Amino acid sequence: MADYLEFYARKDIQRAILEAAKNKEVAIKYATGSYGKRPDIISFENDVFELAKQGATSFHISEEHWKNPLLLKPGMTKSQLDNLRSGWDLLIDIDTKFIEYAKITAQLLIDALKFHDIKNIGLKFSGGTGFHIGIPFAYLPTQVNNVLIKDLFPEAPRAIAAYLKEMIKSKLREKILDISTLLEISSSTGKAKGELMEKNIFNPFSIIEIDTILISNRHMYRAPYSINEKRGLVSIPMELDELKNFDLKKARMENIKSTRNFLPAVAVKEREATQLVMQALDAVNKRPQVYIQGQEAPKKQYDELKASIPEEFFPPCIQLLLKGVKTDGRKRALFILINFLRSIGYSMQEVESMIKKWNEKNYQLLQENYLLSQLSWHKRQSEKILPPNCSNLSYYKELGVKCPDEVCSSCKNPVNFTKRRFFANMKNKPKKRKVKSS
Repeated sequence: MADYLEFYARKDIQRAILEAAKNKEVAIKYATGSYGKRPDIISFENDVFELAKQGATSFHISEEHWKNPLLLKPGMTKSQLDNLRSGWDLLIDIDTKFIEYAKITAQLLIDALKFHDIKNIGLKFSGGTGFHIGIPFAYLPTQVNNVLIKDLFPEAPRAIAAYLKEMIKSKLREKILDISTLLEISSSTGKAKGELMEKNIFNPFSIIEIDTILISNRHMYRAPYSINEKRGLVSIPMELDELKNFDLKKARMENIKSTRNFLPAVAVKEREATQLVMQALDAVNKRPQVYIQGQEAPKKQYDELKASIPEEFFPPCIQLLLKGVKTDGRKRALFILINFLRSIGYSMQEVESMIKKWNEKNYQLLQENYLLSQLSWHKRQSEKILPPNCSNLSYYKELGVKCPDEVCSSCKNPVNFTKRRFFANMKNKPKKRKVKSS
C-alpha cells in the first residue's frame, strides 16, 4: 500500500483521474477486494489521495456521461436512465491472457476505425493483459433515424463491437496463426482443440474477448492511471504508434514519468464516427426504427438471383443516387449502393465497375483508396446485407433522394421494390408459344 499511496499522492495522477471521471459514475475498489458504495463521484483532485489513504487501490469509471451521477439507483427504467444520461463514450475492451494477441487485436481494431475515416482514437493499456480503445461522445452522430444517440445505449455500442469483431475476424485468425500453432494455443490456454474451433476453423474469439453482450447500463472500466491490483501495473494511455513496441515494463508505477489523456480532446466537433455507427446498426440489423405491428423485421439475406436485375426496375431513390451525389453524403450513398447491388444479384466485379462510374459523377470524387478498401471489405463478406430501409431518414431523406410517398409506402426496402417489379414483369411477359412440328 505504501507504493500505491506514493503513486496516488502525485498531483498529475490525481488530475488525470479527476479529468477522466468528469460527469461519470465512479466505483472504488479497496485492498480487501470489495467495492465502495455506488453511485459515487470524484469532485476534487485530492479525493483520489484521500480515498487511497482509506485503502482504495483502483478507480473505475462509467462509459456513460450523467447529468448527475449521484441520482443513479438500482432498478431504474430505460426511460429514467435515458433522461439522466447526457452521453456515452464508445469503449472497446480487449481482454485476453496473452499480451501479443491483445496487441494484434488492438491494431486491427484501430485499422478498422481508420477504415471508417475516424482519426481521433484513444488507446490505453488496461493494466492487465489487454487494451481499451475509445472514441469520445462528441464524435458520434447526434441522432440516428430520429433517435438521439445518447439514448442508444447499450444497443449502439453492442452493435459496433459486434460489427468490428466480424470485420477483423478473418485477419485476426490469420495473424495469430502466423505466430502460434493450434497445438501451442491449446497448450497455453488449457483448451481442447475443439474448443478453439468454429465450423472446423480456428475462432480467434475463443481466446480473445471483446465485450458485446456484457456492455450494459452503468458499465464500468478501469480509469486511466488506475492500478491493476493483480498485476501491480498502471492503466496507461498511449499514442497509437506506441502499440507495436509496447512493453509491460512501461506500465510499472515507477516508470510513469508523465500523464496524458486517454480520450482525444475534442477540438473540432466533426461527427467523424457517424458512418461507423450507421453501418454497424445496419449490418447487425439493429436499426432503431418502429415496425408496423404484425409486420416482420426485414431479413438480412435474400435468395440468390439467377441474374442481376436491370436498372429499369430500380426505385427512384437508387436511380437518383446512381446519377451522382451533389452534396455531402457520398460515403452513405456508397454503403447503400454496394449493399443494394449485391442484394439484387450483381457480382462484385459488376458492383466495382458500376461504383467506379458512379464516383466519376459525384460533385467530388471519393478517394480511390477509400473506394477500393470498401469494395475489398465487401468482397470478403459471404453474407449479403440489405441496404438501409426506406424509413431510415439518416440515409435517403438526408441525401435528398427519398422516393415519393406512394413508392415508399408500398415497400420496406429498395430491394423489395426492385424484386417485386422485376418478378411482376417476368410474370406478365407473354410466354413463347411452342411451334408444333408437322
